[in-house]
Amino acid sequence: MGLHITGDPDSDAVLDEHPFALLAGMMLDQQFPMERAFAGPSKVLERFGSLEPAQIAGADPEEFAALCATPPAVHRFPGSMAARLQELARIIEEEYDGHAERLWLEAPTGKELLRRMMALPGFGRQKAQIFVALLAKQLGVRPEGWEAAVGAYAEPGFRSVADVVDEASLQKVRDYKKQKKAAAKAAS
Repeated sequence: MGLHITGDPDSDAVLDEHPFALLAGMMLDQQFPMERAFAGPSKVLERFGSLEPAQIAGADPEEFAALCATPPAVHRFPGSMAARLQELARIIEEEYDGHAERLWLEAPTGKELLRRMMALPGFGRQKAQIFVALLAKQLGVRPEGWEAAVGAYAEPGFRSVADVVDEASLQKVRDYKKQKKAAAKAAS
C-alpha cells in the first residue's frame, strides 16, 4: 500500500500490513488529530501484541480499556473508543471471518460498500464516504459506482485523509479543515 498518514513510518507500516488497522484508524479519527488517530492501531499492536479481530473482540473489556488509556492514549476518549474498537473487531470477526479487507474487496458496488461501512460503529455517512474514497484513491479498490457513493470526496483536492500521501498533502488537508471550521464558526 505505502500509506503516509501518521507521519511515523512504523505506524504507517502497521496500516499497510493490517487491513483491520486501517479500518480501526478510520474509526478512531474523530475529535482527535487525524495522524494520531491512525497511529492508534500501532499502539494497540505494541501494547496488546495483536491486531487480530478475534483476539481484540475477546479481550477483557476493562483490561483492554486500560491498555488504550495508557499514556500516550490511543484516543482522547480511550474508554469509549476501546469499547467501540472491540465492537468493530467483533463485527469483523463474525461477519467477515476476521478479515477486514473482505468488507471492501467483496462489495460489488460503491453503494454496497458505503452501506457496509455505515453499518460499523463510529461510521456515519461522511466517514464512510471518506473511507471508500481512501480505498479508491490510495489502494485502487474501486467497485462499480464508487464515485457516486462518495460524492465530492472522489474529486481531486485535499479534503480528507483520502487525499493524504505525504507531509505536504497532510498540511493541505489540515489547512482545508481549519478553513471549514473557521467558516462554520463565522456562520454561527
